[in-house]
Amino acid sequence: MKNILVIMAHPKFEHSRIMKGMVDEIQDMPNVTIRDLYELYPDFNVQVQEEQELLLLADVLVWLHPVYWYSSPPLLKQWIDLVLEFNWAYGPRGTYLKGKTAFSAISTGGNDAAYSANGKHGHGLTQFLLPFKQTATLCGMNYLPPFHIGGSHELAAQKLKQETGLFKSLLEFLTQNRDFSGLHQFPKLNQ
Repeated sequence: MKNILVIMAHPKFEHSRIMKGMVDEIQDMPNVTIRDLYELYPDFNVQVQEEQELLLLADVLVWLHPVYWYSSPPLLKQWIDLVLEFNWAYGPRGTYLKGKTAFSAISTGGNDAAYSANGKHGHGLTQFLLPFKQTATLCGMNYLPPFHIGGSHELAAQKLKQETGLFKSLLEFLTQNRDFSGLHQFPKLNQ
């Protein structure tokens, strides 16, 4: 079975229906470790070696966060800046993440239609998440399409439960499968 490391960053997690629902759904899964960055590092003093050691044990890295102003919360950016060091994560001797898999699991206030070429934001989510894809690529990782739950202000409780259940199913699939040929069964990844 593959190990999954979830790096969760939400500065107001206690007020988030979507992120809380996603974490509640996966928190008891075997082979899944969840790191709540705002709980662990309220002072932004990320413990680099500890985080790198956890990355070494992981096969799959999930960046779990809301989209804030078309990006991630600042502590996630801090984590990336510090933990993914030159000659550790990338560079001539930076091979520790090579061959691992990464993807973004995100929530937005806007629904799927708002994040499209013709929508309110004028671009698809994959365009806003390009820095994550490029980070994974630079580190020699396979980057999967993002998992998105949108419309946080209008999402009915039943629909939220369905969406978070799909997220759990995706993580179960990733822990049990060596390749990604079956990912087509997760339409949320085909954006």
